[in-house]
Amino acid sequence: MAAHLIHLPSAGTAELGAFEPKATAVTEGMQEASREVWSADSLEVGVWEATPGTFAAFRDEYHEVCQILSGSVTITSEGGLGVLVGAGDTVVMPAGWKGLWEVHETVRKTYVILSGVDNAI
Repeated sequence: MAAHLIHLPSAGTAELGAFEPKATAVTEGMQEASREVWSADSLEVGVWEATPGTFAAFRDEYHEVCQILSGSVTITSEGGLGVLVGAGDTVVMPAGWKGLWEVHETVRKTYVILSGVDNAI
């Protein structure tokens, strides 16, 4: 069976799923939406967006690489300093990473998740 190309035009404006409350939000009313573009075995690729607010994040047993498409966010590693990231920035959170995301303006990213890996930190 031949593999086929998967193409999502304009990830920055592509339709996502319905917005829902962010489960790990520290800020009341924060919402998120996403769209899985492709997955296979332990790999997932997609687009994600979140409204302003702060949420806790923990990359338990998976690595995540994301490219920020729009918006801005300060990402603070547990016990570390915050880093302001925005459109065009790439972020890598290895397995075991913990911290906070403070979304200043609605942020959209593409992401690649590699799961089923040992804690790298």
